[in-house]
Amino acid sequence: MSDDHTHVQEFFSARAADWDSRFPDDGPAYAAAVAELGLRAGDRVLDAGCGTGRALPPLRAAVGPSGVVVGADLTPAMLQAAVRAGRDRDGRLLLADVAALPLRSRSLDAVFGAGLISHLPSPSENLRELARVVRPGGVLALFHPIGRAALAARQGRQVTPEDLRAEPNLRPLLSGSGWRMRSYVDEDDRFLALAVRAD
Repeated sequence: MSDDHTHVQEFFSARAADWDSRFPDDGPAYAAAVAELGLRAGDRVLDAGCGTGRALPPLRAAVGPSGVVVGADLTPAMLQAAVRAGRDRDGRLLLADVAALPLRSRSLDAVFGAGLISHLPSPSENLRELARVVRPGGVLALFHPIGRAALAARQGRQVTPEDLRAEPNLRPLLSGSGWRMRSYVDEDDRFLALAVRAD
């Protein structure tokens, strides 16, 4: 396992048990972001870096009982927290690295990634892997329940021009990884970038 993976696992393992209680009011923001994916009954969707599975209930509601919901995460403790919260009823949980997903090419309609991009060890390659598993015209949502400035303030730091989530950085990153940015919102109460899988 690479040092990047070890660091991510250590970071989230230490926080898994109380993750949901630290952010108890994020549910409506997750539901609103999922709604913007435009999922339909029967669609197949991946929650990449699903953590404790907070997006799984709205994803299941969007695709209905005939749809497929998969939550993939690198950290066993986060997946265990998702099971304790009962969210495994809303989707299949996979212990998997988004750099090498055990999924067929073009098998999904959408990918949802909450807080994902800042934890990717090789953002361009990892976004290309997400594009691989999505059909042409499928959608990627990069989401955070608060915007970049609010998150930086929470963490006691400043927003920097190098931030991957800044639109001037994110747009070409997505474009070079098989995605075309469709919309971008960075406000105090949410961050949401939607992209479409290029043909």
